[in-house]
Amino acid sequence: MIWFQFIISSAILVVVGLKLAEFADVIAIRTGMGGLFVGAILLAASTSLPELLTTLNSFQLGEFNLAAGNLFGSNMFNMFMLGVLDVLFWRQSVLRRIRLRHAMSGTVASLLIALVLFFLLADINIMIGWVGLDSLVIILAYIGLVYSLQNSGDHQVVVGEVEIDPKMMSLAAAIVGFVLAAGILVVVTPWLVESSVAIAEITGLGTGFVGIALVGLVTSLPELVTTIGAVRLKAFDMAVGNLFGSNMFNMFALGLGDVFLINGRFLDLIDPTFALTGMVGLVLTLLAVVGNVGKFERKIWIFEIDAALLILGYIGGLYFLYLRGL
Repeated sequence: MIWFQFIISSAILVVVGLKLAEFADVIAIRTGMGGLFVGAILLAASTSLPELLTTLNSFQLGEFNLAAGNLFGSNMFNMFMLGVLDVLFWRQSVLRRIRLRHAMSGTVASLLIALVLFFLLADINIMIGWVGLDSLVIILAYIGLVYSLQNSGDHQVVVGEVEIDPKMMSLAAAIVGFVLAAGILVVVTPWLVESSVAIAEITGLGTGFVGIALVGLVTSLPELVTTIGAVRLKAFDMAVGNLFGSNMFNMFALGLGDVFLINGRFLDLIDPTFALTGMVGLVLTLLAVVGNVGKFERKIWIFEIDAALLILGYIGGLYFLYLRGL
């Protein structure tokens, strides 16, 4: 019954998450924002909403390691997806086709992950009201860095990536649909969290590892399908921006979660060993940035070297975290 609940709630989450991304895409086109900006911010925020809601629902059950594992595990899986995309679409060489400006969004994602890891290990026990100072700094850093992305000129690059179809839904309809889909996620995510906790108990893996390997994967599936769809449309910048932007939003979600946590600081309630999980995600994100900037040309069969490193890094990282007992 628990596995059935997990599968059904996961399926609903993925379908509704895809509709969220679809509505976000319409909003992006109708408003004329750029592909890199939309992918890194609007589309990433919509496809990452399941991670945020899963985190908030984990708080209600006191499963803080599940919440952290979900966010850090999603970071890892997003970069794994980037490597897989490069293999699936090996003729297009996705990491070669995107603009160097993605080094900016990838670097911003890396900075936010590093900032979270610093606060996780520093254990700065300063509160402003009921919110930790560390979480407020993370939130403000996200807002400031996103603003810098918006004003870097990337958001002006689009229009032309996708033509406006006369049959496309109106902007108002897309906004209403986006809000309704988000409401469905609010209802469904508690089922996913409850079943995940039960699975952790049944398997003996622990909520932290289940969050990293299982929940992080499920909540990232909307990003996977949306990104594949963007690549098929040859909107490479939107696809890659979605993955880097999702890593950015995950760290923002970690800080934002503290606002909804009344009793204590979120980062204080996370097992410090989860810094290892964050570090794996940081290394993979930096590998993706290096792949974007380096433009390595050597291949091993259909595998780009950087794509192969992302895939092997994710698999090896998961095994390492399993051995460490997370």
